[in-house]
Amino acid sequence: MKIYTRRGDAGETDLFGSGRVAKDHLRVEAYGSVDEINATLGMCTAATAHDDVRQALEEIQRALFSLGAYLATPEARHRSGPDPAEEDVAGLEVLIDRFEAELPPLERFVLPGGTASAAAFHLARTVCRRAERCVVALHRREPLVPAAIGYLNRLSDLLFVLARLENRRAGVPDVEWEGSRG
Repeated sequence: MKIYTRRGDAGETDLFGSGRVAKDHLRVEAYGSVDEINATLGMCTAATAHDDVRQALEEIQRALFSLGAYLATPEARHRSGPDPAEEDVAGLEVLIDRFEAELPPLERFVLPGGTASAAAFHLARTVCRRAERCVVALHRREPLVPAAIGYLNRLSDLLFVLARLENRRAGVPDVEWEGSRG
């Protein structure tokens, strides 16, 4: 099987079980953005030296693949897996609580950066926020299950915690934002 089909050369793509749409359709933008955060998490997985973080990221990547499939399949009768659920969101909260327990309380905003792995997580957080905005835009036009949005919202929180955790475990302090210096 060849990787290229030429079916998208005119700017359209197939949705699972629902025909063709323009490649700039909100639904394509939404699942494409989820794919982008998933790929970014692959970069984070490669950057971290911590097995517990790697394991958590692999589970999240699997969940994001399922979320992307949900978004790419408008009609429920064509979906092969479960819809995103509140239990998925709760699972991220468990991870946030577990990893945040290693961190000092946050008293100020922090600048993205520190170690290379922390910077990768900060970048992933911003990509996740973009994906969330795309999914919200789709939801306003075509209602989605609430957990589709909640999962991305909570994931961005977790990615912030993981960025701080990477710095903490490396002994590198977060750089706090001190406001404008004008």
